[in-house]
Amino acid sequence: MLTIKQITDNTEKIIKGLEKKHFNNAKETIEQVLAFNDKRRSTQTVLDNNLAEANKLSKSIGMLMKEGKKEEAETAKARVAELKETNKTLQAEMDKAADDLKLLLYTIPNVPYDEVPEGSAAEDNWVVKSNLKECTEGDTVGNWNVNPSLGISNPLPHWELAKKYDLIDFDLGVKITGAGFPVYKGKGARLQRALINFFLDEAGKSGYREIQPPTVVNEDSGYGTGQLPDKEGQMYHCQVDNFYLIPTAEVPVTNIYRDVILDEKDLPIKNCAYTECFRREAGSYGKDVRGLNRLHEFSKVELVRIDKPEHSKQSHQEMLEHVEGLLQKLELPYRILRLCGGDMSFTAAICYDFEVYSEAQQRWLEVSSVSNFDTYQANRLKCRYRNADKKVELCHTLNGSALALPRIVAALLENNQTEKGIRMPKALVPYTGFEYID
Repeated sequence: MLTIKQITDNTEKIIKGLEKKHFNNAKETIEQVLAFNDKRRSTQTVLDNNLAEANKLSKSIGMLMKEGKKEEAETAKARVAELKETNKTLQAEMDKAADDLKLLLYTIPNVPYDEVPEGSAAEDNWVVKSNLKECTEGDTVGNWNVNPSLGISNPLPHWELAKKYDLIDFDLGVKITGAGFPVYKGKGARLQRALINFFLDEAGKSGYREIQPPTVVNEDSGYGTGQLPDKEGQMYHCQVDNFYLIPTAEVPVTNIYRDVILDEKDLPIKNCAYTECFRREAGSYGKDVRGLNRLHEFSKVELVRIDKPEHSKQSHQEMLEHVEGLLQKLELPYRILRLCGGDMSFTAAICYDFEVYSEAQQRWLEVSSVSNFDTYQANRLKCRYRNADKKVELCHTLNGSALALPRIVAALLENNQTEKGIRMPKALVPYTGFEYID
């Protein structure tokens, strides 16, 4: 969440940033934050003064009694008693103001960086890079009309290919659980495992330490990375134990550093993790969710970095290059989007999406989001580091999918159809053990 110092020192900039993110009633909300903070601080001042007075009087009572000034001692006792009662009320008022302030701060999204484009929806996102053509500053998705021509005659969509080659059984998933929980079989399952191992190995080559975290987290972890209270309705909730199934490995891996003070020399910290991910995706329907396009359970390899502020932009760039390298090795047509303010996540300060082209569906599919959260998550987590001057500062947190499997699988199946079967990219063959699905 935003810090009080950020808000008080740069109030107008914060308001403009929230408006850029299309946060409703930004000015009124920030004014309410400042009012709660003023109430908390003013009450704290009175409380501190009362405590000092009570302490001074308490010390004087014994001396007054020794001096035979009983009446003055009784007056001091009465005043101390009065102050104690007043302080109980003041403490309650201060605690309420602090709680109200914290709850309100939880509802305020992160402020976007200056380079985040203006815009309210996906069509306003900028296409900043592609392996199909050169991009110019300000190219938007809305005017992007470049699609690859892969030369495939009458390409089948991946859900038909999955049935043809007995790779994925969507109906069986419905029988066992429900829609959005596919069953992978045979070479479909091997392709899944191959991609997971390929992504993890590539992350290892880039210096990421592999983590195998729980896929169920507590409420504090959800609040720490910003999934709660913003995305509560999109998470599966185990109500008896008040646990949540993770929507991404970002949640447990970043929470490793909750309430931790790191040493500057250990930064940046680079972790990766493969997990199953669970998303309710409430309200999703239609062609955009058919097949593997949108699932309730899916596999993903996630990158998480913890860094110091002055290095986090370089870390972000390195993460972008890593994800781009994966798509190049998978030989997929891709484009990279810089998201506009209105299409960014609640917690991100800047975010780039990677999309791959789906030949049969004639559409672009998002396969990764790579975000820098600045200090927003770190402030919630109390994730800090001690610099060379022994001063404790908030870290920056970053994460990105590298990569999410379902739409990668969809694009690989659809884009590599041949008369011999579905061709595997060369980089994957050592992992799959086969060159073609036939």
